[in-house]
Amino acid sequence: MSPDLELWLLVAICGLATFAWRGAGVFLSGGINPNSALFSWLGCVAYATLAALISRIMFLPVGTLAASALSDRMLAAAIAAAIFFLSGKNLFVGVFTGGVTLILITWVFRGA
Repeated sequence: MSPDLELWLLVAICGLATFAWRGAGVFLSGGINPNSALFSWLGCVAYATLAALISRIMFLPVGTLAASALSDRMLAAAIAAAIFFLSGKNLFVGVFTGGVTLILITWVFRGA
């Protein structure tokens, strides 16, 4: 079997697997109550996971982010949160502002 055919076969199998799970989700979603206790619990778990990830990134960063000071990361996060709420809870604006703020703090005030 040629390498090109193998790659196309792999793409086709991955696509089928993805769409099979999506199809199953559509099929099963009709019987799910989004206001149930299970979904409330899943929402809490999702928020807790996100909070843990953000805490990990803030206090125990790796890679390039580890070179920035904790105070710089905290200031950028505070500004991002403020802009997030001031923009009507626009997630893109908040995240973008946090990233740009951290870059500016690092480049302008720390000389990196």
